[in-house]
Amino acid sequence: MRSTRTRLAATALLAAVALTATACSGSGDDKASDKPSTSQAADIADQGKAEIPRGVADRLKEHGIDVDAWADGGWQDWDKDKWLSEAKDFVNPVIEGLWKPDRMRSAKEADKTVSTKDASADQGISDPEPAPVEATAEKTPYHQNAAPVGKVFFDSPDGPAVCSGTVIKDVNHPGKSNLVWTAGHCVHAGGAGGWYRNIVFVPAYNDLGKSEAQLAGANATEIAPYGNWWADWASTSGEWIQGGSATGGAGAAYDYSVLHVKPEQGAKSLEETVGAALEVDFSAPSATESGTMGAWGYPAAPPYNGLQMFKCLDRPGRFSLAPTLPTMYRIGCTMTGGSSGGGWFRVVDGETKLVSNTSIGPEDNTWLAGPQLGKSAEALYQDMSKTYGGR
Repeated sequence: MRSTRTRLAATALLAAVALTATACSGSGDDKASDKPSTSQAADIADQGKAEIPRGVADRLKEHGIDVDAWADGGWQDWDKDKWLSEAKDFVNPVIEGLWKPDRMRSAKEADKTVSTKDASADQGISDPEPAPVEATAEKTPYHQNAAPVGKVFFDSPDGPAVCSGTVIKDVNHPGKSNLVWTAGHCVHAGGAGGWYRNIVFVPAYNDLGKSEAQLAGANATEIAPYGNWWADWASTSGEWIQGGSATGGAGAAYDYSVLHVKPEQGAKSLEETVGAALEVDFSAPSATESGTMGAWGYPAAPPYNGLQMFKCLDRPGRFSLAPTLPTMYRIGCTMTGGSSGGGWFRVVDGETKLVSNTSIGPEDNTWLAGPQLGKSAEALYQDMSKTYGGR
């Protein structure tokens, strides 16, 4: 019975996602109390190669950062004493041509593997561990089957890294959204560090799902059919910034982020360019009421290489790292690091909506867990939409 229901739901989900592509040529106990932490950016000043928000230049000087040097590679200098956790220190000037196809392929997965100790700390809150669900490859071209899905690239102290993300609707700017949903750990290191650098979103990455050999010598259009979209503003939860860790930590239940992006080249909005965007479901349905969910992303750790898009479909159970933390969703899935931040979708009244994102998983890659998106997540989203949307 379960396999039949899952198969039917999967068909509906795939159909709904495909229909969004028109362009190309719980527990509910959200206990977050901290306000969203958002990058402090105002008007944009043209600084030549790099663009930075007005009012941040003085802050950069305090950090010993020269804008021209940054554009020439100074962003690679990670001074631990200056790599602060405060949201106001988010700076992501556009460096045109930085993310070339070869550099994208060199990016390593932003892995979030929950430790055995953390996984056993649930004290009976979690449902039994789900059976593994083998990830299946998404049909190509991606712009016709999962248009809102893409990859998030960024630079960390350990080098270029990669996550997954989803184009979402902007309720205050219908049809012209520049918002992307991903995981908090794909933009900020949590309690041990600060914002990552050179964050870009690439929708429908490797649209035709070509192999590494086939991509040898590939041009930018083959890799990024809609171009590169730089995050000029970013927001994640205060709980992630304060309590996030390499294994998720106390911030895992709040491991989500909203990016406002701008094209490296061009003027149209992301939604207009891609022709697709998904509504976010902030109702935080309980695992028993949510129905089948599908997780989409670009797994990059073995046996995957990050070049193709995959998906898993399963009915979620509950998962919690501690009795004091909100319950997360958990599904069986074999996707590995790199799929982090990828959207979890469910069909509501015939419409596909984003209901969570990939946050953490075990070392043996048999399941994934993602946060419930309740009132705090909605407040973060609304703040980004009202403050930065439409720009």
